[in-house]
Order: sequence, then structure tokens, then C-alpha cells
Amino acid sequence: MPLDSAPGPSTRTPRTRSRRIRPYALTGGRTRARHHLLVETLVSVPSYDPALSESLMPESKALYERARAQLSIAELSAMLSIPLGVVRVLISDLATQGAVFIHPTAHAYSHDRGVLERILSGLRELPV
Repeated sequence: MPLDSAPGPSTRTPRTRSRRIRPYALTGGRTRARHHLLVETLVSVPSYDPALSESLMPESKALYERARAQLSIAELSAMLSIPLGVVRVLISDLATQGAVFIHPTAHAYSHDRGVLERILSGLRELPV
């Protein structure tokens, strides 16, 4: 393969990162999210903004773009091969900006007996 056709820094778009970037570098060293995000927590983009998308760092942009369809934290992590902890921090940052909506989970209703009873009833009705 000729040297001029080998992939390298000149062929990489400016909005992608090397796989050698450490996860803590993506979060500024933060390991905790501002929001309580479980692996099953669903997130979505309430109002897509292309200008915002272009202003985000590549990992946040990828999360923002994928969250246009309602997905869980675990699904986003798996789809984009970004560690779960990093996804939690970055999604939390996007939520703080108002860019994504964090849908409530059963954890949010842990003190509401009526909601928990409806969830249990729904689980009992699932086919085995």
C-alpha cells in the first residue's frame, strides 16, 4: 500500500477522536453525574438543534444525535462503545444544558406506592 493512501491524521475528520483518549479526559476527570442515571434510564432530545450539535465535542455530539430516538443509558453506551460512566457524565451535562430530557424511572417513584403497584401489576401481566 503506498504511503500517500495510508490512513493517518490527514484523513481523520477534525470532529473524531483517537481511541487512545482516556475516558476521564472526556469528562474532565469527573466520575459522578449531576443527575441520578441508572442503566435503564431513558433519554431523548426534546427539541433538536443542529447548531448545538455542531458545537459539541464528538462524544457528546454522538450521544445527542443518537438520543433523538428515545434510548437508555446502557443502549447509548453499547451503541457508541463509550464506557457507561462516561455516558452518564456526558448525558448529565447535556441534560443540564437542556439539550436532552431524562425520563423518570421507577427509582424516581420509589416513594409512590400507587406507581409501584401499577408497575408490579404490569409485570404480572407479561407473558411468561
